[in-house]
Amino acid sequence: MPLFAYKALAANGSVTTGEIDAADRPEALRVLDRKGLQPVNLRETAAAVSARKSSGSAKAKAEDSDHSKPDAKEAIPEGPIKLKRAEVVLFTEELSDMLSAGLQLEPALKSMENRQELGNLKAVSFKIRQIVRDGVNFSVALKKVSPSFGPLYCSLAAAGEASGALDDILKRQAHYLKTLAELQARLILAMIYPAFLILAGIGVSIIFITVLIPQLTALIQTSGGKMPLGAAILIGASAFIKKWWIVMLLTIIAALIFFKAWKDNDANKPAWDRMKLNLPLVGPVITSRFYVQFLETMANLVGNGLPLLRALELSRDATQNRGLRGELDKVIAQVGDGRSFSKALIRNGAFPPLLIDMISVGEQTGKIDQSLRRAAERFDKELDKSLQRIMALVMPTVLIIMAGLIGTMAYLMITAIFQTISNLN
Repeated sequence: MPLFAYKALAANGSVTTGEIDAADRPEALRVLDRKGLQPVNLRETAAAVSARKSSGSAKAKAEDSDHSKPDAKEAIPEGPIKLKRAEVVLFTEELSDMLSAGLQLEPALKSMENRQELGNLKAVSFKIRQIVRDGVNFSVALKKVSPSFGPLYCSLAAAGEASGALDDILKRQAHYLKTLAELQARLILAMIYPAFLILAGIGVSIIFITVLIPQLTALIQTSGGKMPLGAAILIGASAFIKKWWIVMLLTIIAALIFFKAWKDNDANKPAWDRMKLNLPLVGPVITSRFYVQFLETMANLVGNGLPLLRALELSRDATQNRGLRGELDKVIAQVGDGRSFSKALIRNGAFPPLLIDMISVGEQTGKIDQSLRRAAERFDKELDKSLQRIMALVMPTVLIIMAGLIGTMAYLMITAIFQTISNLN
């Protein structure tokens, strides 16, 4: 059995070191948690690694050298490998299925290398397996090999490793990525008709400004009549746009560049994350998605034996929105002081009563993981309803805006034409 050397924090804050026997790294982490130790550093000892490597025969080494790499015709790209979202989903589903079937991580990755239809994923699997074989965590290997996995994916993978539920975490992450892809596809389909209307509206506006309004102006001047107020407003706006459109376009572009630079600045990211939570329609969706992800992650971690405080810390690390992460920091501080999970959520005041009630029931029955999973299912249904409402509102909103814009311009034009004809008579 492998021997792991560790450095950990005890409950009284002191640093302790030692060695433990465990089948693999997740098992070693669970042993430390049962002892009440918070791991700071955990690695397989050099002697164990050497023994494990030397235990293989020369034939096994030859086979590994022949088959661990993709075909010689397929060169492995240097540096990080970018993947499409569909490839990330495929990788996640394949790996979670193999882990659920009982394979260890390294054999599962090697099996994916030998698949002929995975394309770039063969190279990704090979690189990840080589890094994992050196004793590096799977989540760290993901960051090194491909930026396409993202911080959220890597944080959830780290949580799955710590809890020994990597297969469940990956399965739920695959479901999340597929749901996100389906949502984007539905959004694109729903925006085709509104986009056509917007382009048509822009075309009609250009015709109004460049053709119809100059003709209307000449007609009014020829008739010698007084220019109607609506026509005067329309002609003034047309003249202003024709004169300053370059300045307006450059101003809009500069504002977008400035906003992106401000948003991407690390000092401003917390403020931007809080602003996103307050945006109409978007804010509730972000919050509901956080509840679903937080509850599912907590259910997996607690259900696999991790202490509540450690599960909260890992769930916080998997939260990307800094505003929501700050709320979790407050909850973690109160749970660390000895308060129950539900009481800490009540004192925080930022979590919905339904979530708190279901967690409270789980604490009373001793089945908090089941309560967390049921709460996640409830909020997942609410999230789906919110997304359906947003999709249903997109088209009517665009139609109303375009109808109001084109209708106003047409009304002003027709009114000016009739008044001009009246003046001529």
